[in-house]
Amino acid sequence: MGYRRILRLQHLNQRIVINGFITAMIILTLMTIAHWLGFFPQDIAAKFTMFLYSLVAGFFCGFAAKMVILRQEVKAIEYVYRSFWTEAAPNLIAILVIAFGIYRTGLFTFGPYTGIGITSGLSLLGFGFLGLTVKVVPEFRLKGILILDQFVPWRSVVSYEWQSEDTLQIDYYTFDQKLTDFTTYIPPEDRLLIEQLLGKKFKEHEQERKEMMAAENEKR
Repeated sequence: MGYRRILRLQHLNQRIVINGFITAMIILTLMTIAHWLGFFPQDIAAKFTMFLYSLVAGFFCGFAAKMVILRQEVKAIEYVYRSFWTEAAPNLIAILVIAFGIYRTGLFTFGPYTGIGITSGLSLLGFGFLGLTVKVVPEFRLKGILILDQFVPWRSVVSYEWQSEDTLQIDYYTFDQKLTDFTTYIPPEDRLLIEQLLGKKFKEHEQERKEMMAAENEKR
């Protein structure tokens, strides 16, 4: 599921996150009550927990592997806003999560090794690897724009507009041909650079964009 990206970061919103958290808490509460009442023995609870950790680890690792392949396919970065908070800080947090995941497996302390410790450590490792592959700011690359885990080919970008001196809005078509947009911070000193880049890409892919929009109009 992670590698096939059945769930994408763009699908997450406040309602989904809150409902997911509430659902998880309800399940954990019911499991705890069942354990107290003797319907959920410790052995079964441990195996079920290991199963959930394994699912999470597989999902994160698959998602991270897919992101590594995607980043290679969209080629080199032509522009990205770099700062401590957008690059160094997220990478540092991801590395700390990976280190804690290795600690949870027992490798640092040479044991004791437990099923829950290993599987929980693997889930943290997967989450840390995912953090290293997903960037918090858009990356303007040779073949398109990478927004978190979403790739937007240059032919799908239709326009851009400055909302303020340092806030850029870009309108684009999603993979299911829905017109949407995103905004991102661009330092004033980089404004000319990003305008030149976007102008160049619009010119290079103008014919592809016209053909795509003509095909979409015919469907309507």
